[in-house]
Amino acid sequence: MTNAIKSQAPDVAVLTGCKDRPYALGLVLGLVGKGVAVDMIGSDEEDSPELHVTPNLRFLNFRGRQNDADKFSAKLSQLLRYYARLYRYALRSRPKTYHILWNYKLEYIDRTLSMLYYKLLGKKVALTAHNVNQAKRDRQDTLFNRVTLKVQYRLSDHIFVHTQKMKDELIQDFGIEENAVTVMRHPVNDSFPNTKLTPAGAKSRLGLKEGDKTLLFLGRIKPYKGIELLLAAFRLLAKKDPTYRLVIAGEPHKGSEAYLDEIRTIVARDFSPEQVLLKFGFIPDDQMELYLKGGDVLVLPYKDIFQSGVLFLAYNFGLPVVATDVGSFREEIIDGETGFVCKPEDPADMAGTLETYFSSALYKNLGNRRQDIKDYAHRVHSWESAAELMTAAYSQMSGTDSL
Repeated sequence: MTNAIKSQAPDVAVLTGCKDRPYALGLVLGLVGKGVAVDMIGSDEEDSPELHVTPNLRFLNFRGRQNDADKFSAKLSQLLRYYARLYRYALRSRPKTYHILWNYKLEYIDRTLSMLYYKLLGKKVALTAHNVNQAKRDRQDTLFNRVTLKVQYRLSDHIFVHTQKMKDELIQDFGIEENAVTVMRHPVNDSFPNTKLTPAGAKSRLGLKEGDKTLLFLGRIKPYKGIELLLAAFRLLAKKDPTYRLVIAGEPHKGSEAYLDEIRTIVARDFSPEQVLLKFGFIPDDQMELYLKGGDVLVLPYKDIFQSGVLFLAYNFGLPVVATDVGSFREEIIDGETGFVCKPEDPADMAGTLETYFSSALYKNLGNRRQDIKDYAHRVHSWESAAELMTAAYSQMSGTDSL
């Protein structure tokens, strides 16, 4: 359950919600690098060798492995065991500062009763709001959703967000004090293996030719991501140039089955198998570089978003990005240097922007420019900078100069 490295007593407990291993790993290693002792609470999915050999970092596996094929009774038993372990840990543990990265399965319980429990125990709670109101983004917002969100936000001692727009929404829609929110630029995702595989080798393994102009969509398949708009733009490109290729890779989101069927129908109707490659399913960590090196550009055709971690994953592999002008994409994409921005929900403009990219010096010199993009990402979006902001907030919460 824990590592055996001799460490000081923990200063901060990081609750991962048993998801997003790359983000959680980068965060805890960044904190440890700043001298913060951390307990990281997660599951098999977040486990990593670094968690068992790093001093002042203890990994607590409260869930184990999730198996979708398990019976309901087994899943329920696992869920209850997780919460029992979490609440027992909160009662007995030393850390006074809790940093919640994600809520767990019982979202509404975590927003309300769990928060009240931590506060009654005298804990200071920091929260990372990856999406201020995800249900609003997905057009599924309800009064109950907003009320429970407000409870969690109001009970949090400090909130981290990745864009100024998110901070503004917290202040305006939920009445959060300005000094209780820190804008922390999304750190680069650098936890995936990066071997000596070349872009040419990656294309070959994907069944593509070295000269193919390859567009990549990578990430969970959900309606707000606008894949149907990307397909409409790709249709315009493919009519002009037969060397264009599109790879759509990612795991379908539960509840988005109708959208997945729509994507499959469009692809089968309008494109040949060699034009569009559909790679639906979970992508293991060791295969992520295959797609990020095989693509010539990552396309984010989103209809709505605050920020997307996949953008910074692409930057870590030196892959340029073409994204719609939603959320903070315009702030994070340097025109002609790390990518281009196009109009949202406008396939013609997206196609034109992609043509601009493929005729630009950025694409023509991509072999050399990949390293420039990597260097930029690690300079501006480092976990070290993020850890400095987090430790300053922890100290502010505790009313001391240091933890």
